[in-house]
Amino acid sequence: VQLQASGGGLVQAGGSLRLSCAASRNIFRKSMAWFRQASGKEREFVTGFRWTDGETYYSDSAKGRFTFSRDSSKNTVFLTMNNLKPEDTAVYYCAAEPMGSSYSIPQYKFWGQGTHVTVSS
Repeated sequence: VQLQASGGGLVQAGGSLRLSCAASRNIFRKSMAWFRQASGKEREFVTGFRWTDGETYYSDSAKGRFTFSRDSSKNTVFLTMNNLKPEDTAVYYCAAEPMGSSYSIPQYKFWGQGTHVTVSS
């Protein structure tokens, strides 16, 4: 599966962005996630959908502000981010098919190229 992330940009604190991740193949039965990596830091889990139980999971920093959604008919997943903060500045990556049982560890079979999000104060 090839993943193409887009939608990043520069936004002021308190603003919103919606990231998209288009997959080259059907994603209906795939677990997918968004991760981010700030400069000098490790890649961290943001949110993800786990196909096995149909649940969507969020990191503590994402809860209440970010929303994971998907449009299986378009093979696309989205990350809607509201009330953005400067600490949300990072490269955001979409990923498909975790290699293990954990959805929050950045060990996925397929990765998008990343899209930059910069939040100014």
